Amino acid sequence: MGETTAEYRREQATPPAERDEAPRPGAWERLRDWMEDHQDRRGLRRPQGRKPSPPEVRAHAWYWFVAAALLMLFQGWWAAHQTVENVSYSEFLDMLHQHKLTEVHVEGQHVWGQLKEKLPNGRTVVASITVPDSLQKEFQAAGVKYTGQVPDTFWSTILSWVIPIGIFFVFWSFVFRRYAERFGGEGGLMSIGKSRAKVYVETDTKTTFADVAGADEAKEELKEIVEFLRDPVGYGRLGAHVPKGVLLVGPPGTGKTLLARAVAGEAEVPFFSISGSEFVEMFVGVGAARVRDLFHQASERAPAIVFIDELDALGRARGAFPGIGGHDEKEQTLNQLLVELDGFDPTSGIVLLAATNRPEILDPALLRAGRFDRQVLVDRPDRPARRAIVSLHLRKIKLGANVDPERIAELTPGMTGADLANTVNEAALLATRRGASEVDMNDINEAIERSIAGLARRSRVLGPREREMVAYHELGHALVAMALPGTDPVHKVSIIPRGVGALGYTIQRPSEDRYLVSRSELENRMAVLLGGRAAEMLVFNEITTGAADDLAKATDMARSMVARFGMIESFGPATFETERQSLLGGPAGMPEPWRRENSEATMQAIDGLVRDLVRHAQERAADLLRERRDVLERAARVLLERETLNADELEALVGERKQLTAEAAAAAAARG
Repeated sequence: MGETTAEYRREQATPPAERDEAPRPGAWERLRDWMEDHQDRRGLRRPQGRKPSPPEVRAHAWYWFVAAALLMLFQGWWAAHQTVENVSYSEFLDMLHQHKLTEVHVEGQHVWGQLKEKLPNGRTVVASITVPDSLQKEFQAAGVKYTGQVPDTFWSTILSWVIPIGIFFVFWSFVFRRYAERFGGEGGLMSIGKSRAKVYVETDTKTTFADVAGADEAKEELKEIVEFLRDPVGYGRLGAHVPKGVLLVGPPGTGKTLLARAVAGEAEVPFFSISGSEFVEMFVGVGAARVRDLFHQASERAPAIVFIDELDALGRARGAFPGIGGHDEKEQTLNQLLVELDGFDPTSGIVLLAATNRPEILDPALLRAGRFDRQVLVDRPDRPARRAIVSLHLRKIKLGANVDPERIAELTPGMTGADLANTVNEAALLATRRGASEVDMNDINEAIERSIAGLARRSRVLGPREREMVAYHELGHALVAMALPGTDPVHKVSIIPRGVGALGYTIQRPSEDRYLVSRSELENRMAVLLGGRAAEMLVFNEITTGAADDLAKATDMARSMVARFGMIESFGPATFETERQSLLGGPAGMPEPWRRENSEATMQAIDGLVRDLVRHAQERAADLLRERRDVLERAARVLLERETLNADELEALVGERKQLTAEAAAAAAARG
């Protein structure tokens, strides 16, 4: 077997001068050392001084019971083997005729006889197998020994029972193991209540605050968490304690998980990472058990950080849907989490971090002070933050001389950190695909357009008339945007199909980050949205389905102006619709059809004002395009030839940038 690990350790601990003189252990000592080392590696050896647990006691009892049963079976077999002598049937009959037997016992074809006197070997019972009477006379006449032989059906009987049972056992084990792995994890159903948190030790978590860019305010809020974990005693010398829980709130892709890992990396403590959905299973009570086990593991390795990602999967508000029952597994798991947050001591060195992009649906009891004491907003980066994020990701890329992080930040308003990282990676892939030695600004621009409009579909061939209508439609957007103040500058116009349903696109880039929008700017944006439809009606005197999305956006904007922002003087400064805020960018929740906040007359008045605003925006766009009909025709011919026009080419064709003619300005003022 070779030297065991324990023996090797002793040899390594022995000084070189004494190693040759040390006596080698005997076979028994080597076996004992090997068993102890095996138990240590498997975690089976009980520490000295600790009493055996009830499972260990039951296991030992079963060992003794099985050993006693096997010993009794062996003793019975040994006793029978020492007292019975097997003889031929002819010898058995001779003993019977010579009156050497006191009694005979017959069972089927087997016969036993009790001897009056012991045989020389000390046995007192003879046994044989009978032979039919018709054959006995012939055997006796021939003077030969004869005995019967029972067919050996032992193995056939065993196999007839073992094979079906074995097949069933193998099938059952396979199915049970798959079922256990699905619902119980690697440990099977017996470990279904164990936490599935991934534990990253200090050496595994190499992320620091230097790897996080564009979230300076959030990093400042989390730095004191790091200081507390590094020095819990010194930090609490004045009686203060670290917040029990810190909730990171923000849209998807803004770096919430990265910030949590950076906190663990800076503090150099174990990091327990788990998703909120991993607490929910089909078995009742499993989620609560996993919550208890998670905090138990963290307390054993304190100081530590417990990070729960997607907290909304676990902490959804209770009673959010009246009439549907509330005593479900999720609520039991949430109740256990609330208890654990109340139970652990904040000075023990355990910090709970959680992340969500839907804070509006979390339970109020989870957000109160004393549980999640602090909420840190991780919002979409502004222009300086985008520049810092882009610069961080560009460090790993071979760049050309024309790549400017400031320019990239200008072209990517509204993008998150994940979007920017993906854009830089896409640019590197595009440059690699075309065989370039470095990434230039053209690759960056193409990657940005991919992120916004989707993949270019040059294989989609449009008919001549459809292609012409798309060109006039996109130029309608661009010319109206260039003519009206308060609109974002036009960056690019193209009639190359992209994405799922876009036959063409017009990209506008804001010159700065905006947080407030006036009524006039909203009206101008509505006019830009309807510029494509106005161009189709002006040139072709037809209405197509290409403006469906533009109409939907313009209608939503007009409804918000009337019902939410109170921008219509005749309707009064009042709000008639409420919108639940959501960080996901879409509707925050399902509508409530049973709630009715406005009367029929009010709703009809709102619908009428919305129609008037949309109609007015389309008329403004039509008037602007009618005055620029020659520019529209000239630009359409160039666009059909080149398929793409950038901002400089558009300005050269139009000859103006965001300036109204005197006639258009007078007409717009008269209608306003």
